[in-house]
Amino acid sequence: MPSPHRSLPGSSLVVGVEEALPGEAAVLRAAERSLNGQRRGARRVTPFLGPAFIAAVAYVDPGNFATNMAGGAQFGYLLLWVVLTANLMAMLIQSMSAKLGIATGMNLPEVCRERFPRPVSFLLWIQAEAIAMATDLAEFIGAAIGINLLFGIPLFPAALLTGAAAFLILALQSHGFRRLESVIAGLVGVIVVAFGLQVLLAAPDPGGIARGLLVPGFEGGESVLLAVGILGATVMPHVIYLHSALTQRRIVGATPEVRRRIFRFELVDVVIAMSLAGLINMSMLITASAVFHRRGLFDVGSDLSKVYDGLGVHLGSGANVMFGIALLASGLSSSSVGTMAGQVVMQGFIRRRIPLTLRRGITMVPALAIIAAGVDPYRSLVISQVVLSFGIPFALIPLLLFSRDRSLMGELVNRRLTTAVAAAVATVIVALNLFLLEQTFFG
Repeated sequence: MPSPHRSLPGSSLVVGVEEALPGEAAVLRAAERSLNGQRRGARRVTPFLGPAFIAAVAYVDPGNFATNMAGGAQFGYLLLWVVLTANLMAMLIQSMSAKLGIATGMNLPEVCRERFPRPVSFLLWIQAEAIAMATDLAEFIGAAIGINLLFGIPLFPAALLTGAAAFLILALQSHGFRRLESVIAGLVGVIVVAFGLQVLLAAPDPGGIARGLLVPGFEGGESVLLAVGILGATVMPHVIYLHSALTQRRIVGATPEVRRRIFRFELVDVVIAMSLAGLINMSMLITASAVFHRRGLFDVGSDLSKVYDGLGVHLGSGANVMFGIALLASGLSSSSVGTMAGQVVMQGFIRRRIPLTLRRGITMVPALAIIAAGVDPYRSLVISQVVLSFGIPFALIPLLLFSRDRSLMGELVNRRLTTAVAAAVATVIVALNLFLLEQTFFG
């Protein structure tokens, strides 16, 4: 695809260095050296790390906290295999989204606008905006709950503090992609450390963990429904849109061969970031199993405040503080990512752009209104996850259709096996979400 950037003098591999900010230019030069073989070992990969870490935030948002803690408290290690399966699905879907941006120089909403009739594109934009608002609601409320648990600040002032912190994080984008990526990766690191320490304190059963990972199974209809919730909420529609935007102009290859090499490096980014997200989710479930299920406290996981108090009682005060910090880091990072995704959706589908800070202010309003009205924040988290499931087919199916189109993707077109596996995954995810919706409203 044509690129608006100018080529680096003397270079035929990466374009855009001349117009980049200083920090970004350094990354692009490092990427150039990696692509031509001048950088060796792990240093070859580092310039390409970042986009998947931002996308991975969606897989450790406050909604995941509630689902995983409930699963571990109710069924112990039983559903670990579901978390593992969900993580493998996430790797496939996010790699396809990243590849679309690299191959076409466009993000998924832009490709939809170019390839679909205008009325279809407009309807896709409307539903994507609704999904973006539901996403932001869950993440904003999650961060406010984290502040409330840690400092005892009432939810409404905590929500205002969340908004201020999100503004500061988003302001980093004006200084280039690398600073924002570093902050988001740092927040993910906080979550990794927090749950890693909790697992050590909880002293889980290694044999139970191994059985949960390697032996698929259920215990009654409730475990099936909870597994559907974990699997069905695996792929967040807003992050499918966003990942393609994060790769479309970050490191632009000058030739099809270079773009293929860039994708191989970005695939490493996806594997590392999604693996970390998977480990975090498994750690949540393992902690809940070792602390609550083992003691017969099966209903604790459904309420994050009870989880917070229970960790303090059974593991010591440090454990509940770590949980609160992880929840706050999750809410802040995922809220910022959700706002970025909303901007990509608007600009891609209808070619309109508003300042991120303005969009952040607008999307704060529903969450503030819900909190001010005294609506149960934990129930709001659940409802927002159900709403999100409506949007998955509208992002996942176009991604699959475009990724198999050679005229669009060129040499990065999906192989037949990849398309077949992706189609099966899409079918499973859509079917599970329809089942979850049916159980939620009619079950």
